[in-house]
Amino acid sequence: MFAHLHNRYEALLNENNFVTDLLATVEEKTGIQKKYVASGVVSLISLYLSFGYGASLLCNLIGFVYPAYLSIKAIESKKKEDDTQWLTYWVVYGFFSVTEAFSDIFLSWFPFYYAGKCLFLVWCMAPVTWNGSAILYSRVVRPVFLRHQATLDSVVSNLSDKAKNMADTVTKEAVNQALKNDKNQ
Repeated sequence: MFAHLHNRYEALLNENNFVTDLLATVEEKTGIQKKYVASGVVSLISLYLSFGYGASLLCNLIGFVYPAYLSIKAIESKKKEDDTQWLTYWVVYGFFSVTEAFSDIFLSWFPFYYAGKCLFLVWCMAPVTWNGSAILYSRVVRPVFLRHQATLDSVVSNLSDKAKNMADTVTKEAVNQALKNDKNQ
């Protein structure tokens, strides 16, 4: 089993992407093999997420910066598959963020919470067939959405109408107020 994981780790380090390019540059400049550099970085991040101050910020940066970068690259590419992959990630990330907003105050007190959260986010963005966001979208988010789509469409339509009416009212009031001020001067 460990041999299989080691082989997958080596294969992952030999893929051509932003992270492996950065690791190759570090290896070239330091002479330390990229598998050791990657293992060291992962170990330091794991320790920091487990015991460090500001682990929440680091975890949120990991869950946001790399996916945002790849999302921009996906938008600029001609392929539709990468767009779908990253849209799925952001839907699951949003679903998770809303859920976490209500539970974070309790869960953050658990040991290794941020390390677990970070592992979850990495699993959701991982470029593998068992990608977390694809699995969670197909098994949780999509069925819930399809079950409640009509209600959600109605709520969104009502909120859009109310927002438009409010914007119109505020705009008219602002114009009327501006005209009153002009008359008084």
